[in-house]
Amino acid sequence: MGTNRQAADKLYQLVANDEDARVCTDISDDACREVPGNFVRMLSSQVLTSIGDLLINPKTVLAWLIGAVGAPASLVAWLVPIRESGSLIPQLAIGAWVRRHPQRKQFWVLGAVLQGLAVAGMAACVWRLTGIAAGLGIIGLLVLFSLARGLCSVAMKDVQGKCIPRSRRGRLSGLAATFSGLITLALAAILFHDNTDPGPGFYIALLLVAAAIWLLAAAQFARIEEFDGETSGGGNALKAALASLSLLRDDAPFRHFVISRALLMASALASPFMVVLAQQQGGGALALGSFVMAASLASAISATVWGYMADAASRRVMVLGGALASMACLLAGGLSLTEHTLVTSMWFYPSAFFLLAVAHAGVRIGRKTYLVDMADGNRRTDYVAVSNTAIGVLLLAAGGLSALASLVSTTAVLLMLGGMGFAGTVCAFRLKDASA
Repeated sequence: MGTNRQAADKLYQLVANDEDARVCTDISDDACREVPGNFVRMLSSQVLTSIGDLLINPKTVLAWLIGAVGAPASLVAWLVPIRESGSLIPQLAIGAWVRRHPQRKQFWVLGAVLQGLAVAGMAACVWRLTGIAAGLGIIGLLVLFSLARGLCSVAMKDVQGKCIPRSRRGRLSGLAATFSGLITLALAAILFHDNTDPGPGFYIALLLVAAAIWLLAAAQFARIEEFDGETSGGGNALKAALASLSLLRDDAPFRHFVISRALLMASALASPFMVVLAQQQGGGALALGSFVMAASLASAISATVWGYMADAASRRVMVLGGALASMACLLAGGLSLTEHTLVTSMWFYPSAFFLLAVAHAGVRIGRKTYLVDMADGNRRTDYVAVSNTAIGVLLLAAGGLSALASLVSTTAVLLMLGGMGFAGTVCAFRLKDASA
């Protein structure tokens, strides 16, 4: 036990470089003493779940599985919306439920276990079912997976706010993204080294490995030393959830943040459309692999830098990330519209995708750090739940708008999202600094 603690202390000192306890100005003295061990446990949990996310990416693995089991192709259209909005929309009620309890790490553990079981269930569907039954089974389990993911999202930000000092939260997210990005890069090189697709047995094994990874992450997170926090306002979950919506009306800084985050969704929504443009150029598995590797490389290179920057000024990270995302979308969309010779090059769209992935990493780390820093106690839990629920609804609306724009052309979608990202950048620039 002592050896593990010493190892955790050494690793923490390498990444945090804390010279004294002044860094723990916003957490209790008891929590401050446990920061090194909690930092390492939280870091390893996030790395594991990020790897698991890669192995069941709805844009690649799950989309392939829907076709492999003979299910209707129309089901593929539901994968990404369910994955994202299904984990965000219910968080308003989830947040009110979590608020009743003085310790909240158990909710993250429960969510991770449920995600692991859902992924194992998908493997069983591929093994035992065929056709629409297998497809609907995967979709149903993805709903469970997304709901559990929402539970983890609310609990993670609250536990992190209680256990990790304000000036160390950004680098925690950044290091987790960097480590998982490096591992993802290696996996992508193995999975997409040629144009032949592995057999169904390989993907079943992939799902089972992902399920085991989530269970391992749950076991690691359960070891976090969390101390009791506030429980006020933990009454009827539905009433508390509805009451929390008033934050959007009454809390101007929070409302401004939600608007900024909504507009910066462009950095996430644009990714598949760049892949579509590349596919229209005749790309196959190697082209798809180049996108996966580009995303992994972007995360590995940029996430830790973004994380350290977010500790100093999370608002600035949101602004820089949004500006890069807008530039990537407008550049790719503009050159595609003019049919420039650059777009015929095999490297062009993966390069634009790489820039977009770097930008999205900044937007994601910046807005997560900003949200955790702008409030304390139960107000933080309310902020997370309300903002995620609002973004979940707006994500469906933005997805519908993108679908309509895609009827005109894929290029039109990128140009629209580029403008949306630019508006989000301007809005984020006007946010009040929350890192100080």
